[in-house]
Amino acid sequence: MIAAMLYDVIVIGAGISGASVARELSRYKLKIAILEKNNDVAEGTTKANSAIVHCGYDPVPGTLKARFNVLGNPLFDRLSEELDVPFKRTGSMVVAFNDEELQVLQDLYDRGMANGVKRLRILDAEEVAELEPNLNDTVVGALLAPDCGIVCPFELTVALTENALENGAQLFLNRQVEDIQKIGDEFKVITNDGVFKTRYIINCAGLHADEIYGMVTESDFRITPRRGQYFVLDKTAGNLVSMPIFQCPGKMGKGVLVLPTVHGNLLVGPDSEDVDEKTNFATTRARLDYVRAEAAKTCSRIPFNQCITQFTGLRATPDGGDFIIGASDRVKGFINVAGIESPGLTSAPAIALHIVEIMKEITGGLEEKEDFNPRRRKVIRFSALSPEEKAALIKKDPLYGRIVCRCEQVTEGEIVDAIRRKAGATSLDGIKRRVRPGMGRCQGGFCSSRTMEILSRELQISVLDVVKKGKDSRVLTGTTKKGIPEEGRR
Repeated sequence: MIAAMLYDVIVIGAGISGASVARELSRYKLKIAILEKNNDVAEGTTKANSAIVHCGYDPVPGTLKARFNVLGNPLFDRLSEELDVPFKRTGSMVVAFNDEELQVLQDLYDRGMANGVKRLRILDAEEVAELEPNLNDTVVGALLAPDCGIVCPFELTVALTENALENGAQLFLNRQVEDIQKIGDEFKVITNDGVFKTRYIINCAGLHADEIYGMVTESDFRITPRRGQYFVLDKTAGNLVSMPIFQCPGKMGKGVLVLPTVHGNLLVGPDSEDVDEKTNFATTRARLDYVRAEAAKTCSRIPFNQCITQFTGLRATPDGGDFIIGASDRVKGFINVAGIESPGLTSAPAIALHIVEIMKEITGGLEEKEDFNPRRRKVIRFSALSPEEKAALIKKDPLYGRIVCRCEQVTEGEIVDAIRRKAGATSLDGIKRRVRPGMGRCQGGFCSSRTMEILSRELQISVLDVVKKGKDSRVLTGTTKKGIPEEGRR
């Protein structure tokens, strides 16, 4: 029997937190493994959120949320440039509808000042209307945060993971952690598909972080799934607002938002509802109706008849109300990065830097690599090229001359590249999140079959084995005509 390789670090979970941590640690001479229970990275909370890079006026001063939000926000300019990920600093507004909510704006402003947020400003109704003319005239004021931004969370997570792998980390998908045993100074991590050994574990397991910690000691925190449902509207509605528009926050979160996405759609949501099951991603008529009604208070002009899809996200809400970050005082070598709900996306780059400092402290120091490369290979986005650039690219590689997704103008060349990269796509949803076929108005109605053919060819599998997301989510069950040879179905 071959002994399991001994890793220096195992990161459990390949969401935004795990990917950020792995990428930062890949700067150092460490053997790193990333274990992800799903068929792709960014399959949990990361794939379904509001995609906002917050400024930091909302978290309570002195909390980890406040600290890492404010530290994380300015890191996105360099991060997006290094990893070639779309990011826009749009600003944001929290709107008020009465005098009581104007006081909430003042409280948020004061909280932002205490957290060190720059350039906050309270606007009157006239200033709000000038910036966002499509909002209702019932808005009496707003808190403007100019440094807020929008990003694509799953594209960022893919890029972080890809860069970590380019710098030596290893990714293991479809690895459900079933047990962890501490043996001397090492951990034995037992999964559904193999055993891994490591000196250190970093728990970035999202909704399941309490369960993972409970494998090595009695967990002193609990994660509750908090469900939020969204509408995605067509790009024809994308210019309704120019920035994320919040309502005044409540005890369950930041309320229903109206915001543009970094790719030009309009996003409306979420609601906030605690649920029992950590796999309950259902959308419901009642809650979506609630989202519509709440959003209409901000803007009655939202063209919901242009909705192209709805989705649900689950937030990993900790019972203590704050992030849980740090080395365990019970189990040497075990580090928690848990309860990373909003503003977790914004905080992730700063949290990763903090984890590096923790690792330096508990290991006695880390040695930097001389050849670490922070830049991943540029992504070709065909639709953004000039006619001359398109012609030159097609001459070089004819696959870029074949449009697969007409809604998003995605070419076969882009799909092939997304498959062949490190941490490459192996499913329909994996392709969709990386290069956007199926993200448009028809939601894959016309391009899915062709994308499946490309996946079949590139992965050298039968088209019958192509999956939508998980390893058992096959799209096709058989052929409609007898006598078609196997090679004809690839």
